[in-house]
This record gives sequence, structure tokens and C-alpha cells, in this order.
Amino acid sequence: MAPGQPDVVVDARPEPVPIPLAKTAVVVVDMQNDFASAGGMFDRAGIDIGPIRQAIAPTARLLGSARQAGMKVVYLKMGFRPDLSDSGAPHAPNWLKHLPLRPGEDVEAPDGTPSRILIRDTWNTAIIDELAPGPADSVLYKHRYSGFFETNLDELLRSSGIDTLIFVGATTSVCVESTVRDAMFRDYHCLLVEDCMAEPIGADLPGSNHEASLLVLQVLFGSVADSASLQSALRSVVAAPA
Repeated sequence: MAPGQPDVVVDARPEPVPIPLAKTAVVVVDMQNDFASAGGMFDRAGIDIGPIRQAIAPTARLLGSARQAGMKVVYLKMGFRPDLSDSGAPHAPNWLKHLPLRPGEDVEAPDGTPSRILIRDTWNTAIIDELAPGPADSVLYKHRYSGFFETNLDELLRSSGIDTLIFVGATTSVCVESTVRDAMFRDYHCLLVEDCMAEPIGADLPGSNHEASLLVLQVLFGSVADSASLQSALRSVVAAPA
């Protein structure tokens, strides 16, 4: 393959997307117990985690293919410090919007151990077992919807020569979309994998937030593909003779 050519081209909307494997990272957004597991924050709040659970299997397959192809994988986790000092002041919008979900509240993890809602280094903010990070993967905490806000995500990606990001995770219209927008503002090329992310708001209605976010993002902030198309492109590289 000629120097400077993309390693693979993925069938996507609004048009096929070149993916330079050595310069691409998969960003896994908030696939943690608070959002995706029984007993987590969403589940306790009565929010249907079914759509997020449905995204787990295709995400696991995609991550396996990405690692085989040599791509970097970065996990983002939403979590506040134990003293809630990074959650915002009592009247800050970030705190007020989270307050109904009871961040910081003491709870019991499914195995009976003490935990706390949306607090770092507890069962609640651990990545779900089905998508456990590999030894070469990076894991970063964030304390706002965007993974770039007051984190070293940009520094980590730049130091690895990354300029293209593949996004999976939850939720589509909040933390995924917030991070994609900030990525585009920093000149990263963004590809969203639609069946590897989910949005519980309006998931059972036509024109859900999931679909609305993907439409806006593919028009102005990046591209959208499904996991089958991306995996097909990655398998062609992994299977190619050396």
C-alpha cells in the first residue's frame, strides 16, 4: 500500500470513511455499571438499561477486532471524587442535573460490598465485565459529559499520534455526543458506530434521541457506520498476508 494511503475504508454515512489504523483510537464512553448494569445508577432510577445492554455484544466484538488490528483503545468513565469536589457547586448546572440520580449515595454492589453512586473507584463506576479493558488499553475518569473537559484525553491521543476516533458507548445524545463535538473542535476525525451505542431517552419512540443525535453528528461533526461494516474492513487487514 502506498505511503500516506488509508489502511482501510469503511462504508459509512454520509460517505465512505478512510481509517488509518496507526492513527486511530476506539473511544469507549461510559460503559460502566452505573449506566449498564442491574443495581447501577440508571437501573436504580428506573431508567431502562435495555438499549445499552443491547449494545454490549456488538461492542465486545468490535473491540476484539480493533485490538487485533493494532488500534489503541481508550475507556472513559464518568465518576466524581469521593468528596464530590469536582461535581460542581451546590447551584452549578452539572450538580443540579445529576442530583435526581443521587450521586454520592451509599449503596450495596451486587456482590454485597459497599459502593457509591457515580463515585470513582467503586463498583458503580467500574467498566462492565463484558467489556473489561485489556492490558494495553487506557482508562480515564471524567467529571463532565465530555471526555475532553479537564482530562488528559487530548494529551494522551496526541502523544500517540492519533487523529481519528471511533466512538462507542453511552449515552448517544449526552456523553457520546458531547465528547464527539469536543473532538471535532480539536480537529479529530470522528466515526460513530451506531449499534455500539445507545440512548434510553425516547428509545421506544420513533425519532428517538439516539437517531436525532446520529443525524446531527453525521451531518456536521463526523460519520456514522454500523459495526458489521467496520469489522469487515478490519478483518480484511488482519487476514491480509504479511
